[in-house]
Parts: sequence; structure tokens; C-alpha cells
Amino acid sequence: MGPNKFIQNVKEYLNLEDFEKKTKKKAVKSLLKKLRTKRKKIKNELKETKEKLKKKELNEELDIIALQIKKGKKILKDLLS
Repeated sequence: MGPNKFIQNVKEYLNLEDFEKKTKKKAVKSLLKKLRTKRKKIKNELKETKEKLKKKELNEELDIIALQIKKGKKILKDLLS
């Protein structure tokens, strides 16, 4: 997955309509920061939730975010080298 496709996928996932694409490195760094923020928010929600179904959904979302963060780190590493 290239940087442009990663940026587009994460923009869609986070529902970012007004996201300005700067350079690829800055865009990826910005999206990684937003993904980490969303991950923290979901982890807090997970601690507060007692419903099994809701916990399962939140865990699935955490897995998706973790995968996107991993891809983003790899892309950023490639862009920096």
C-alpha cells in the first residue's frame, strides 16, 4: 500500500472531510496522531463498557486501528529513508 492510498483510507475511516494534504510525510504523521487519539478514546470507552456485544465491537475497532497504525509507521519509515 502506497502513501496516497493509506492517506485516502484513513481519511475515509476517520471521516475527515476537511483534511488538507500537505507533504506525504506531514500527512502521514498527522493521520497517525489522529489514529492514536482515536485508539485512546476507544480504550477508555472499552474500560467503561460492560456490555459484551459493545466490547466485542470496540475490540474489533481497536484491531483495525492497530493495523492502520502499523501500516502508517511502515510508510513513514519508507518515506524517511
